[in-house]
Amino acid sequence: MKTVLKLRLSQQDAHYGGGLVDGARALALFGDAATELLIRHDGDEGLFRAYDRVDFLAPLYAGDFVEVHAEITKAGNTSRQMRFACYKVIVPRADVSPSAADALAEPILCVSATGTCVVPKANQRKGQA
Repeated sequence: MKTVLKLRLSQQDAHYGGGLVDGARALALFGDAATELLIRHDGDEGLFRAYDRVDFLAPLYAGDFVEVHAEITKAGNTSRQMRFACYKVIVPRADVSPSAADALAEPILCVSATGTCVVPKANQRKGQA
């Protein structure tokens, strides 16, 4: 099971000078994607248990458009292992004009991770999600 979230990072997401966005913002987006997958899979939001691996590979900036990809890679009795990726797909071009932007020919992988979520057995509603 897979999902893709698409959104634009705003000035409110900028945490550092130059409009740099904190890597924690990508992790929050991974959490949102995991919640969607758990609702679709189990009919319950579940809980994020742990990240096994997180790799910050390229910076994110206010004004970037991103796609967050998530998928359940293994479903146990109550655990759901997941893989996440955050790609930059559009970048602002303030050097051209205040409203210029470029769609990237190739998305840039900015953050990747794997993690585990759990849905307590009593909360699972398979077949209704």
